[in-house]
Amino acid sequence: MTIPGLFQTTPLLISSILTYAVKAHPKRKVVSRLVDEPIFHYDYESFGKRTAQAVQALDRLGVKSGDRVTSMAWNTHRHLELFYGVPGMGCVLHTANPRLSDEQIIYTVNHAESRVLLFDRTFIPLIERLRGAFKTVETYILLAAGDEPGYLNYESLIAAESGDYHWPQFDENAGAFLCYTSGTTGDPKGVLYSHRGVVLHAMAGGMNSAFGFTAFDVVMPCSSLYHANAWGLPFSAPLCGSAMVLPCDKMDGGSLHELIEGEGVTFTGGVPTIWTMYLAWLDQAGKVPASLKTIVIGGSAVPRAMAETFSRLYGVNVRQLWGMTETAPIGVVSTPTPELAALGDESMNDAIWTRQGRIQFGIELEVTDDDGKPVPHDGETSGALKVRGPWTIQRYYRKDEDCVDADGWFDTGDIATLDALGFMRITDRSKDVIKSGGEWISSIDLENVAVGCPGVKIAAVVGVPHPKWEERPLLVIETHENVTVTRDEVLHYLASRIVKWWTPDDVVFAPVPLTATGKIDKKVLRVAYRDHLTAEKS
Repeated sequence: MTIPGLFQTTPLLISSILTYAVKAHPKRKVVSRLVDEPIFHYDYESFGKRTAQAVQALDRLGVKSGDRVTSMAWNTHRHLELFYGVPGMGCVLHTANPRLSDEQIIYTVNHAESRVLLFDRTFIPLIERLRGAFKTVETYILLAAGDEPGYLNYESLIAAESGDYHWPQFDENAGAFLCYTSGTTGDPKGVLYSHRGVVLHAMAGGMNSAFGFTAFDVVMPCSSLYHANAWGLPFSAPLCGSAMVLPCDKMDGGSLHELIEGEGVTFTGGVPTIWTMYLAWLDQAGKVPASLKTIVIGGSAVPRAMAETFSRLYGVNVRQLWGMTETAPIGVVSTPTPELAALGDESMNDAIWTRQGRIQFGIELEVTDDDGKPVPHDGETSGALKVRGPWTIQRYYRKDEDCVDADGWFDTGDIATLDALGFMRITDRSKDVIKSGGEWISSIDLENVAVGCPGVKIAAVVGVPHPKWEERPLLVIETHENVTVTRDEVLHYLASRIVKWWTPDDVVFAPVPLTATGKIDKKVLRVAYRDHLTAEKS
């Protein structure tokens, strides 16, 4: 029989990260681009006071513990203040994804039953268009310096408050954030993050096995704050005393480089499309990201050519990250180990650049066969990837049934391998793997090779119906601007790099659609090209 420990049971609350940053690193900077205002500079001490003022303003408006509050905003200091203020007062922040369709935005706000909606000036047309459909929203607040008729103003509201606020204590398992899946199949599903999960996730994210932050780092999250809490960077960075730089919605190469160079950014992270554009801009402008040390890339697999270019030309370490909204989102991060280093630089880089990452403390992974039994951790045998842990979903918001099995495992929908060193590699989504003549083709592996072809910006592979082989791969390519690439050039490039039967039956040159979270939208491609190989060619 166990006996209880005699330590204190102080709850793990998001407000504790803020109060720590204010006390331990009060003068570390927070820099923010804004929609139509000058770049804003302050520090953690001022950040803490403004966040407290925001809470006092919401309290004065009648917002109570347990209420849901929706934000529709970019990566700015005001949005960051809501990240701490709203959960800190015992409410839930629903970070609405403005890239969803109108119908999905309406659904998520109504499903969350939010009472207050705070938004950047960018979204005034969207709010005007949709506000009549929001059933529970009572108060609209503009996140800007200037007034706008018909809306309350955030800056005016907080200016009237003292900032003298005592953060309440409550159950660490209380809800903190409500993030919705992108809803590629059916309505978006709500994932309700707990304070405990967010704090543990932040602590794990700062460790050397993940992001490895120090008080000397300057962190710039380029993953949207409304997408899975920007991979936890807004919490791991202050927890480690790192400065923060927020790029708003300005993710073009020139704008990012101005912040990297001007603010000394050492660490950043975002989806591959951002870094494809940034590399193209660096090449065209003849610039070097001198301060930048590490880029973590997630959302989809990192093209090896991208990682090699950052490393070889600019000395920047590229680390892959795999996760999902349901895992808050860190699942694995591709950081090196002594065992890998002993194999030599080439083998170490191969593992880091071609695998999504290695297991992290706080989240368990298992790969199972069709019967639910674990497969060998040999790096070759693939199966269904399952996860569990303190920042993994138990049940979707406002659903009656758990979405995990009896042992707590959540099926991610990914097909993956695990190796003896704890590295996981995604081979495909279960719905995206291509079955051709009884053999399996990994669309992800094929995409990663194809995107290395000179001139290719984005490569997408989908399985489309074939009269003989059931399915065959179709390669859809979006080229860099003002670059011409031919079908024969692509197939010649692939010939020596893939097995022959993986060769796409056709190559199509067209814009590649992306989901609301920046991933390749294969559902759209499958519909658009479903008859491509079966239709009679004229």
